[in-house]
Amino acid sequence: MTLFSAALLFFLVMDPFGNIPLFLSALRQTPRERQPRVIVREMLIALVILLVFMFFGQQLMDLLEVSPAALGVAGGVVLFLIALKMVFPDAGGLHEQIEGEPLVVPLAVPLIAGPSAISAAMLMASRQPGDWPLWTGALLIAWAASGSILLAATRLSRHLGARGLVALERLMGLILTVIAVQMLLSGIAQFLHLTTAQPAL
Repeated sequence: MTLFSAALLFFLVMDPFGNIPLFLSALRQTPRERQPRVIVREMLIALVILLVFMFFGQQLMDLLEVSPAALGVAGGVVLFLIALKMVFPDAGGLHEQIEGEPLVVPLAVPLIAGPSAISAAMLMASRQPGDWPLWTGALLIAWAASGSILLAATRLSRHLGARGLVALERLMGLILTVIAVQMLLSGIAQFLHLTTAQPAL
């Protein structure tokens, strides 16, 4: 996976366009002049969480005796489910209004550092741990792009409108669906290769 494709994957699973309405709803009771500082703080918290799972997720998987193939299949399934929700969004879930100023939940987790982003970070780092500078760079690029979009959430929401945001989120969901299927197939292929390579007892 190249720097561009890895950054694109992180950007898609962070889903900044789909998160714009959720961020605006969560920050409704926060003074407008303080909202950018809150967004930057939550983005930094999410970045730290993703980096922790990227660098120490493999140790956790080893402790739980989870193979890279199983992680690949699980990551593909999670990404596929996330992509389906992006293409076919529902009205429930995180759309409820948050009382007071949000801290960590729900902006940093799970909107930015959600299960799909954490799975993607762990999967990349476990498959090719020697390429950690590439994965870190891809994560930082996607994080910066997502943060820039969320900082401009009010203006984007006003210019694109509700329909425009939904259309962008569904387009991103379609692209993520293809990536998720490829990840799932790669995990299955890796599992089959390991199974056939084992000597018969």
